Amino acid sequence: MVDITHKKSTLRVATAQATVKVSKAETIMAIENDTVPKGNVFAMSKAAGLLGVKKTPELLPDCHPIPIEFTEINYSIDGLNIIIDVTVKTIYKTGVEVEAMHGASIVALNMYDMLKPIDKGVEIHHIKLIQKRGGKSDYNKDLKQSISAVVIVCSDTIAAGKKQDAAGKTIINKLEALAVNILDYQVIPDEAALIQEKTKMYVSRGVDLIIFTGGTGLSPRDITPEALKPLLHRSIPGIEETIRSYGQQRTLYAMLSRSVAGMIEDTLVLALPGSTKGAAESIEAIFPEVLHLFKVAQGSRHD
Repeated sequence: MVDITHKKSTLRVATAQATVKVSKAETIMAIENDTVPKGNVFAMSKAAGLLGVKKTPELLPDCHPIPIEFTEINYSIDGLNIIIDVTVKTIYKTGVEVEAMHGASIVALNMYDMLKPIDKGVEIHHIKLIQKRGGKSDYNKDLKQSISAVVIVCSDTIAAGKKQDAAGKTIINKLEALAVNILDYQVIPDEAALIQEKTKMYVSRGVDLIIFTGGTGLSPRDITPEALKPLLHRSIPGIEETIRSYGQQRTLYAMLSRSVAGMIEDTLVLALPGSTKGAAESIEAIFPEVLHLFKVAQGSRHD
């Protein structure tokens, strides 16, 4: 199966539709009057559909087992057509489109099985996805705005040329994949005065996003949070909590990191871990959703 361990759990909703077409009006009357020999078509088909939704990963090899937290099956009749709508909800890392479509398919197939003794012309038409929401596409709309960024690596050893930077370059690669414009990339030693100087300089230039990587641990030279916090006009604890929560699910040492997030004027400043893995996971934890704050800061309402 596809690796989804890097994804975040969100509310996922999908609605699928199928159409069962009968060949005569008498079939519709038998369904509505509950005189179909095999039983109540709507009730039994709904039960089959609920099972179909839950058993989807047992039948499709690349479909992840997920918690199904809500399923709704509705019917409507349009002439000789029975329209089946199946809505599925979950809070998980992957969507429920396939589950909804499988449920709609099973409902339609059960109807076919129940109706074929009284109508040899029953057909199943148009199994399709009607809508989905809750995945990455819901948040990528914020990427349409041009965002400028600077990445600064805080490390005595890298600044002295004793070690190559990987964390900063990983952050740049991930931001560029999100269409963020990287204006500058620097490596500096763990010096509070220099961290503050760089921050003030880029804020004065109107940079949207400044990301520091390194110096967020607990060694004597880890002073990035102490350097940045006095400069922040507004802290954003939710971003910090999300970074640590995401990391803690992947390594039990994440609780020791002191990531920082806050605004200086209109600039978002982030201090992320200096390890390559920690930096990468921090970006995965908060992007692209965090870019929404630039719209909010400009006066846009929350969706």
